[in-house]
Amino acid sequence: MINIVQKINRIDWQEITESMHQNGYATIPKLLSDEECNSLIANYNQHPLYRKTVVMARHRFGLGEYKYFNYPLPELIQTIRTHIYPYLAPIANSWFSALHIDTQFPLEHANFLHQCHLNDQQKATVLILKYGNGGFNTLHQDLYGDLYFPIQIVLMLSDPDEDFTGGEFVLTQQVPRAQSKAIVLKPKKGDVLIFTTNFKPEKGTKGYYRVNMKHGISEVKTGQRYALGIIFHDAVN
Repeated sequence: MINIVQKINRIDWQEITESMHQNGYATIPKLLSDEECNSLIANYNQHPLYRKTVVMARHRFGLGEYKYFNYPLPELIQTIRTHIYPYLAPIANSWFSALHIDTQFPLEHANFLHQCHLNDQQKATVLILKYGNGGFNTLHQDLYGDLYFPIQIVLMLSDPDEDFTGGEFVLTQQVPRAQSKAIVLKPKKGDVLIFTTNFKPEKGTKGYYRVNMKHGISEVKTGQRYALGIIFHDAVN
C-alpha cells in the first residue's frame, strides 16, 4: 500500500481545504487505478467481506443495493480511510470552532474510532453501492449515531458515459430562510469525491451560520454504476 499512501501524501491538501471551506466538497482526480477499481467491483459478490446488504427499494431509499463491509476492512480501503482522515480532521475542527460547537476531533483516525467504540458505535460503515438501469438514491445524510465525523468520501469505481449514463452525484445546500441550491457533480472512474456529511459553515454579516447539506444519486439511465463510500465514524450496535 506504499503507492496509495504516497499518492495521498502528494495531494494538494491546501487546495482541498480551500474547496471544502468554500463549497463543502472537493475532488481528488484518479486516486485509484482502473485495476484497483475493477478489483473492488469484482469482490462485490464475495459475501464474507460484508456484514449487511440493503435493498434500497424496501426502505424507500431509492432503487439499487449497497453492502456494508465487515471488519477487518480490505487493506486498500483501510489504508485510504486511515491516511486521508488526518488531512480532513483539521477542516472538521475549524468548522466546529466557527459554529461554536464544543467538539474537536482527534488527528489520528484510530483515536476517533476509539471514541466511537466507547459510544457503542462499533459497526463498520464503509459500503459499496450498485445501481442498475433506473437506479437512484434519495437525498440523505450518513450519521449512524450521536458521534459522527462531518466529512466523508466516495470513490467512483465505474466509468461515466462508458459503464453507465446518468447517475450524477447530487448535493443540496439548505440555506436558512432561502431556497435550496442543487449541485450536480460527475466524478470519473478512480476519482475521490470529498464532501460534507451534514453541514458546512457559511460566513455572513454577523459571523458564521450553518448550511445543511444532503447528498444523493440521480437516476441511472443505462448500464451499471458502482461506487465505494467511506464514512469515518462507526455505526451504533
